[in-house]
Amino acid sequence: MTVCKRESELEVAEVGRVRETIVYRKAIEENFRFLKRCTRLDQLLVTSLALPLCGGYLAPVCELHAGDSPLISLFSRWRLENSFAYPSQFPVTDEGTASWLRSKLLDVPDRLLFLVLDHIGKPVGHLGLANCLNDDCEVEIDNVVRGEKQASPGIMSEAMQVLVSWTEETIGPKSIFLRVFDDNDRAVGFYRKLGFQEDQKLPLRKHIEGECVSYRPLDNGDTALPDKSFLRMVYRQPDRCLGDKLILTAGPSISGKEAWFALDAARSGWNSEWNKYIQKFETSFADYIGTRYALSTSSCTGALHLALAALGIGPGDEVIVPDVTWVATANAVVYVGATPIFADIEAGSWCLDPVSFESKITSRTKAVMPVHLYGHPAQMGRIMEIAKKHNLRVIEDAAPAIGAEFEGRKTGTFGDFAGFSFQGAKLMVTGEGGMLVTNNEELFRKAYTIWDQGRRPGTFWIEETGFKYKMANVQAALGLGQLERVDEMIEAKRRIFSWYLEDIGDVRGIRLNREMPWARSIYWMSSIEVEESASISRDELRKKLRERNVDTRSVFPAISQYPVWPVVQEPEPVAHRIGDRAMNLPSGVCLKRDQVAYICRCIRGILA
Repeated sequence: MTVCKRESELEVAEVGRVRETIVYRKAIEENFRFLKRCTRLDQLLVTSLALPLCGGYLAPVCELHAGDSPLISLFSRWRLENSFAYPSQFPVTDEGTASWLRSKLLDVPDRLLFLVLDHIGKPVGHLGLANCLNDDCEVEIDNVVRGEKQASPGIMSEAMQVLVSWTEETIGPKSIFLRVFDDNDRAVGFYRKLGFQEDQKLPLRKHIEGECVSYRPLDNGDTALPDKSFLRMVYRQPDRCLGDKLILTAGPSISGKEAWFALDAARSGWNSEWNKYIQKFETSFADYIGTRYALSTSSCTGALHLALAALGIGPGDEVIVPDVTWVATANAVVYVGATPIFADIEAGSWCLDPVSFESKITSRTKAVMPVHLYGHPAQMGRIMEIAKKHNLRVIEDAAPAIGAEFEGRKTGTFGDFAGFSFQGAKLMVTGEGGMLVTNNEELFRKAYTIWDQGRRPGTFWIEETGFKYKMANVQAALGLGQLERVDEMIEAKRRIFSWYLEDIGDVRGIRLNREMPWARSIYWMSSIEVEESASISRDELRKKLRERNVDTRSVFPAISQYPVWPVVQEPEPVAHRIGDRAMNLPSGVCLKRDQVAYICRCIRGILA
């Protein structure tokens, strides 16, 4: 490896770390702000975290509680009864507790507290997160108090486990830790059982000011013995019985924000507000991608169909598509009466090969549909040059690539149109759904008319044949919540791939599908190619993984082989190889580190 290449890789890694930190801090600020601003009981209930074993909930302490005198008195009592566990021990009053609630919790951007509610909604304790805005991407669990001694057995343990899981999924910290007095044997034992391990001791000195007692870290020059020590404990995922339950290939992350938006749309998103969330979602999506227009649809397939129809592509025309993609890409071409022509893919990106694309152009070619496969962008610079040279339209199939980038520019911003998917296995989900985007006002208005059944705006007069590809307002509400968390989910996907790279990047016989130097993949799917030198085939590996409760799926075969196309074409060589040998590994955004480690141990064992 040359020095220049090494320096370039280090620069890329540093940029990645900076971006990861920015996304982490944004996740803290926006998620905490959303939960703490709640002023309605129904919203509080919807955004609470379920404790399924005990039947209780973790309810975020929010503006709704700021004037709740009985709750503030309850907090005061709990503080008095548990003062031995706090580093600051001072006289407790309801007035002081109310002041603390405002100035030390609700107004602090990186602090969040949850009430532990039992199965009938009675508060029995609290716990929370603090000191979260830091460049190390760490969160601290604090204020863990079991206030009611008669609370359901195990409720605080489950509350801790649910809080940790929510924090990992929603915030994505590099580590989760807590501090406890090292002589509090009961608390230390409690945390050990939950997966927290001793990290280091932090010596403390007692300070007395008036009636207040507090413990502070020793000064560097202080030679006196400490009065107490904090024990810093770091969370490590406890051993689980992995392999007993199927680890799925995909799966979304749904937070309280999506749940609240969807409930609000279900309750009030009708009549005069029938499209409130649709408009917000479309505007926000266009802003995020970087296009002037966005039109919500019932599927990405519908979005691609609308794009082709708006461009006037039809019978006698040819549209070039990559030979490895979901069938919907080519089906949309058939829907308008045109003929799909299949070009090969690149061995590195698994996306449309510009050389093969150009070789397929004929006098009948009217458009090209590059696919940003599995979250990796196609080589859009060269593709756009070729399209411009031959006067071709470009429709990007960005279904699985929301947020992916080619040379720093987001997918979906290059072509005449682009389509995105929110199907249930994608990064962002609305159950089913899609989005059509463009920067061209004339094309947008043409697509809009077709999308609206060919209707003249504001009338029931039909001017041309149109389609019904609309998204429901409730779906858009769910999508808006997902969009507001999309960067967090992208970082989670990239983190999952990094775990695979760490654990099986050196395994002979397989090759991880890594992003190209000019690309930023969202790794919607972490994928491998089982090479010819491997001891078993791709399908045999999938079967053996399934026996160990690891779900996988094969990469799309070279779709030119399907017997449904108007023109018979032999499969392209790279597409044929990848389609026969590659597979997607479990990649759900909520996947945990120990699950990936288990999957990788299985792969190593099978290929040994």
